[in-house]
Amino acid sequence: MPRNRGLHDRESKRDDIVAAARDMFVSDGFERASISRLAKAVGITPNTVYWYFDDKDDILVAVLTAIAVEDTADYLTVADRSLADRLVWLVERLQRVGPLVTTVHDRVAKSAAIENWHNGFHHFAESLFVADIEASGLSGSEADAMLRIGTFVVEGLLTHTPPPEVARAVIDRLVEAIPRASTGDASD
Repeated sequence: MPRNRGLHDRESKRDDIVAAARDMFVSDGFERASISRLAKAVGITPNTVYWYFDDKDDILVAVLTAIAVEDTADYLTVADRSLADRLVWLVERLQRVGPLVTTVHDRVAKSAAIENWHNGFHHFAESLFVADIEASGLSGSEADAMLRIGTFVVEGLLTHTPPPEVARAVIDRLVEAIPRASTGDASD
């Protein structure tokens, strides 16, 4: 029994660190959130943080993963909506942690862990509308280009945070640029 309790306590403490880090990274920024402050917020010593994570980038990946898990579960509530609505939903969800988008782009060249997570995010974003691209009749390099354009549009909206009506107009224009299959199957 103590063994299970230790495992549960370890998972619980790791979750506490991730939750505190998420709050600090979003409110204060990644660079200003120190391991010492993070440890103090969780009620542990700074060295204890390293029992759970290799470094601050590892903590950031855990925070980003936790957000992605939440968003993926919630995505199911909008999965049957139009492509434009799904992309607006994604942008709105990620804007609440907007400072982390800039942090990821700043850290991607400095950390293999962040680079791997960033590449995974691109695959996730592309997966949200790959079926729409395929249904449009695009294939090969044209389909790949449209997927990347969509991902870049989402990232651009996250880094530049225009008003909601402008973001919607940009997304609508992106969706309009995707050709419709002659059968009409790709219509929203």
